[in-house]
Amino acid sequence: MTQHESPSLPAHRPGASRQAPEGPDDPSPSRTTRPWMPALLYTLGFLTVYLLAICTPWGQRAENALFDLGKDNPEDVWIYPLSGAEYGSTPLPPLELSAKPTLMAGLAVIVVLTLVRRCWRQGCAALGVVILTAGSQDVLKSTILPRPDLAGAPENLLDQGFPSGHTAIPAALTLAAVLVVSPRIRPYVATAGVLWLACIAAYSATNGGHRPSEVLGATLLACACYGLATWLLPPAAAPGATRSHRALPVITLTLALAVALVSGARNDTLTRSLTSAAAAFICAAMVWYAAVGRPAHTARRTRPALD
Repeated sequence: MTQHESPSLPAHRPGASRQAPEGPDDPSPSRTTRPWMPALLYTLGFLTVYLLAICTPWGQRAENALFDLGKDNPEDVWIYPLSGAEYGSTPLPPLELSAKPTLMAGLAVIVVLTLVRRCWRQGCAALGVVILTAGSQDVLKSTILPRPDLAGAPENLLDQGFPSGHTAIPAALTLAAVLVVSPRIRPYVATAGVLWLACIAAYSATNGGHRPSEVLGATLLACACYGLATWLLPPAAAPGATRSHRALPVITLTLALAVALVSGARNDTLTRSLTSAAAAFICAAMVWYAAVGRPAHTARRTRPALD
């Protein structure tokens, strides 16, 4: 080697790209970011709603006052004939006695989809979302999260529990379904699910069965369970980023708002109707965002090639 020669290096051909060395900040496939933050935020939101609406006198007074805005006549609710409470009527799942059959049917559909698509890990995660949401809401409502009477509520308002079981079922089943269906139809399945959720949440909040905080708490609980399930999934099995028509989110949320307004409408009070519809719309928006609104942690970025 002469004085002017340097150690031999691989020849660089024009147009060839150079690979940057993998470092601590390199977002390569071996270094994926696990989305633990959404699960934590949904859990904190759930606890915040409980503490503010249930554990404070002014929170209880604000929600109890909604029940004074009307005669509490169920027939004043527009979709009361679909509730199943009316004699001889067929309940809209999962209202009244259709709650458990709806839950069982949803679990069966998830199992069938898992077997057909052979997505074993996603199927187990989906079943976990539904079972954990349904089981935990029952335990939380009955034992762990009591409703102290801090505002002298009427006796008929003391039996309600946090969170709402009827709202938890469509929220959990929707989030579970997006785990096991094909990515191509995932946004459309989520659309159908959030419209169903908007209807059930609005009716539950407006007919006197639940307060707005209880339907919000049920949705936050389902989203927290979904976030935990996607965090525990290995990167290769977690749901990837979904692609859909650009107008689909706007169309979905607009329809969800319309469904919430109709399902929460009453003949005797506008304020109670709008409050119930607003709570239901927030529930629908949260589930949509959790299901398809954010990129999953398997979405990977690559460094731009250097010429």
